[in-house]
This record gives sequence, structure tokens and C-alpha cells, in this order.
Amino acid sequence: MNKLESQSASEIVIFGALGDLSRRKLLPALYQLEACNLINEQSRVVGVARQEHTLDEFKAIVLENIRNFVKEVIDEDVLARLTARLVYQQLDMKDATAYKNLAVSLSGANDTRIYYFSTPPAIYGDICDGLNHASLINDADRVVMEKPIGHCLESSKVINDQVARFFNENQIYRIDHYLGKETVLNLLVLRFANSLFTTNWDRNSIDHIQITVAESVGIEGRWGFYDEAGQMRDMIQNHLLQILSLLAMEPPADLSAESIRAEKLKAVKALCPIDRTNVKEKTVRGQYADGFLNGVEVPGYLNEEGAVKGSKTETFVAIKAELDNWRWSGVPFYLRTGKRMPAKHSEIVVHFKDQPHNIFKDSFSDLPANKLTIRLQPDEGVELKMMNKIPGIATQMNIQENKLDLSFNDTYQDQRVIDAYERLMLEVLNGNQSLFVSRDEVEAAWTWADSIIDAWQATNEAPKPYAAGSWGPVSSISLIARDDRQWVE
Repeated sequence: MNKLESQSASEIVIFGALGDLSRRKLLPALYQLEACNLINEQSRVVGVARQEHTLDEFKAIVLENIRNFVKEVIDEDVLARLTARLVYQQLDMKDATAYKNLAVSLSGANDTRIYYFSTPPAIYGDICDGLNHASLINDADRVVMEKPIGHCLESSKVINDQVARFFNENQIYRIDHYLGKETVLNLLVLRFANSLFTTNWDRNSIDHIQITVAESVGIEGRWGFYDEAGQMRDMIQNHLLQILSLLAMEPPADLSAESIRAEKLKAVKALCPIDRTNVKEKTVRGQYADGFLNGVEVPGYLNEEGAVKGSKTETFVAIKAELDNWRWSGVPFYLRTGKRMPAKHSEIVVHFKDQPHNIFKDSFSDLPANKLTIRLQPDEGVELKMMNKIPGIATQMNIQENKLDLSFNDTYQDQRVIDAYERLMLEVLNGNQSLFVSRDEVEAAWTWADSIIDAWQATNEAPKPYAAGSWGPVSSISLIARDDRQWVE
């Protein structure tokens, strides 16, 4: 990569710089951008946290985490350049008067500031109040907001309103890290740069689409947070709906943030409501029980440390989603996500319609439909299943199903598949909002999700149990089997 000469110098201010997200993702991402010479020479990285540390202590923490979480061999010169940028500021983020200390750290530095809120969303408003109290907000500044933005439509409005008091919408970057994944970005190229798919991406050619995001981990000690959220709020409302919107959107006029966001919003708004009248037919909730994962016994959700017995929080969700528009009428999108499933595995499978007539009955009595698989993780790539003749001399033409497999790791061996946060941090530095979520998208997604959550609460049914290490409750198989289809596993 070449150095970006046009990028202006900025102060990258990370609130919650000692938190898990910063340690695992943000600091390693900054290291990788530094390695590619993609950070302006005059930019600084300001870590803000509640703990008292000297600058040398903070640098030692940064060094330790980069060595722990960067997979490649560390370049000591790059590391030295990054640590030379570091500044540390201890701060009680809820005390508006304390921000005068941050103002001192930032005084006389670069005019453009990037405020990264790597904190619980409940204190986004406090941070904005403090920045305003210390006169640390101007029109050139940008603010990055991590999910979850609220736990329902109304709470998301409260958080967005708190930030909007001080920052305009064009200054706000709402992160959904799935939008930074290479294979998710490749959806735009796949759909709109290949006529093979552009002209066959609708109800006339596609039978149905499956989106699966499976996690092998449990709640990882986050009982308090997770039990209030559940898989619907934690995964469906943001990640899976963002993927769905990229799959279902109409062609944007260009690659600008305005064009892409507008088309994604239309797709989310076209989702047919799921409410108390149809929630039992359209959704399945599950909760993992004791089981085995990779031969090791693991506890069920209600047996995790700190668990509250009798909790009805779901750890698995399957949904039959449908869109009410010309392109997708009659084409279901089956969404599935859960914890304690057999493997960490995320993919999109586009099932095309069957051939209307089979002239190869003698060698293949039932022709399978073409199937496009987009692997998001762990082995990023694209795979197309299609029929092919078996070479050789025979009395009849023998055919079989083969696959064209574009594995990113195999095809681009000289290119590192970058982490989503590297891409998103770079786009923030460049002032490009196209990979970030607009307020309208957040609210449209919550509107749809809230209706489902309300219906679940009205039925007051406990989620269906499934053994840890399985692909979810049996009823999730029935959800898709009722349509004479099956999950790809």
C-alpha cells in the first residue's frame, strides 16, 4: 500500500483505551495501518481510561497487547513509530469538569480529532457533555460509536439524540464490524461487477438465501450483559440485517455513502413484519444446554458462572424473513445464529432455482440447483456449485456436481486478509462513511426486531433447548423443512 498524502493529521482519541475491544482490535489495527504507512506522520493516538498510569506504563500495555494479538511477526521499527505517537490521559468519563485535563493533552495539537467511543453506550452522552464542557468539539471532528446502540428503538433514539446534540450526522460513524470484512465488502463487487449475477439476482432465478453466523463460544463470562441482550439484539438486529441489506439492496448509483446507505435502508424497510400473529411460524428461539464441543464437556447456558436460573434469554435464533418488493417477493431469507454451535462458521448460501427440464436423466436423475456460497469466516472465499461432464468415453454422457472455489487465502497468497477494524479505522481517517451505519438504518432495524421481541414476550414461552455442540433446536430444522428445504451444514 502507498502512503495517503491527502490524509490530514488528526488526534485519534480512544475512550476506553484499556478495554477488551481496544486491546484486541483497535491497537492491533493501528499497528497494521502504521505498517502500511497509512497514518499521517503528525497524527497522535491518545488513550483515555479511568485507571491511573504513566505514559511509559501505557506504552508497555500497548506493546504487550500488540505482541499478543497481531498474528504476523512484529516489525520493531513500526512498533517504535506507533508508540512514539502515544499519549495517555486518566479520566473519569462521567465527570464533565475533568475533561479540562484532556483539553490540556490536546491543546496545540492537530485540529481534527477522531473520538472513538470504545465504552458502554450508556456513557456516550456523558463523554459528549464532557467534550463540550471543555470546548473540544468542532465541525472537523468525527465520532465513532460502537454497537449496541440501545436495546430497543426508543433507547437507541436516546443514545443517538445525546450524541446528535453535539455532532452532526455527517460526523458520526456507527460501527458494525461485519461491514469491514473482506468477503462482506466483496458482495458489492460480486453483485454489481459480474453480469452473471447482476442479471440473475432476483425472484426469477433465486429460490432462497441462507445466512448463518455460528459461534462455538458460550457467553465468555459476560452473563450480565448477554442475559439482557440475547442473540436477537446481539447478532440479528445488526450483523445479520446488515448482511441481508447488502444482499437485497437495489444497485446504488455509485459507491458514495449516501447512495449505498439509501439502498440498504430501503431493503430493511421492505422486510415483512413479524409480530404476535405470525411469530411462531416465522421464528425459533433456542438456549444451549449441557453438551460436548470438540470432545470436551461444556455447561449449558443456565449452568454458566453467574447464571440466573430460569432465564428465558435466547442464545439461538432462526428466522424466515421475507421482503415485500418487486425483486424479492416470494424469496425467503433464512437467518440463523447461535452460540455453542459445532464451529465458528459464517456464510451466505444463495440457492438458485431448479432447472425446469432435465435432459440428462439417464446419468443424473435429479439435477441439483446451482448454489453460490460466500464464506465470511474462517476460510474467506466464494464457491459456486455447478454441473460438469465427467471426462472419458462412455455409452452415455455422465455428469457430476463440481465446485469452482475461490479461496482468498489460496488465490491471494501475497495479500494478507485484513481485519475488519483495520479497514474501518482507515475509512474513519479518510472521512468515508460508506461502511458505517446511518441512524435511519439503526432505527429501521430496531423497528423490525422490536416487533419480534415483543411477540416473544407476549407468548412468554421459554426458548427451545439444544445441546451445546449441535446446530440448534430441532424446531429450527422444522422451520425450513416446512418449505421443503434444509439448512446447509
